[in-house]
Amino acid sequence: MSILTNVAVFLCSLVAMELVAWGAHKYIMHGWAWGWHRSHHAPRRGWFEKNDLFAVVFAGLAIALIYLGSRGWHPLEWVGAGMTAYGLLYFVAHDGLVHHRWPLRYVPRHGYLKRLYQAHRMHHAVDGKEGCVSFGFLWAPSGERLKTELRRIHGGPIRRPRAGASGEGD
Repeated sequence: MSILTNVAVFLCSLVAMELVAWGAHKYIMHGWAWGWHRSHHAPRRGWFEKNDLFAVVFAGLAIALIYLGSRGWHPLEWVGAGMTAYGLLYFVAHDGLVHHRWPLRYVPRHGYLKRLYQAHRMHHAVDGKEGCVSFGFLWAPSGERLKTELRRIHGGPIRRPRAGASGEGD
């Protein structure tokens, strides 16, 4: 396969993972797999939470795709590589920037990172699995749009996320 094809498959996989993650977050994590994801919406105790098992599942799938691709099932290795790159971006943006699960204590004040940060904070402004907004991890609607959606869903003002919920304490 040509390098251009490989790069295209990698980039398409990376972008497609945001759609996959959005659907998995909305319909699986906030659906039948709430038992794992609930830990992410509660104050974390220790380094890990049950929700981290989703990362293990996605990493296992990416490893399997890379392995199959390297055994002749091209271009699966580049799909797996795109998934892996998405996982790295997720770790930096979601776990690091938003939830401060590693020593970065930066709260963005403008631009894309502020929008991403606010959108995920608004996702956590709701107790429980119902009535949440913003299920993406690397793409986020505007804060005003999300506030309007929260008011429509809940019929009133929204609250700030609990201090300490999933490592959030700002």
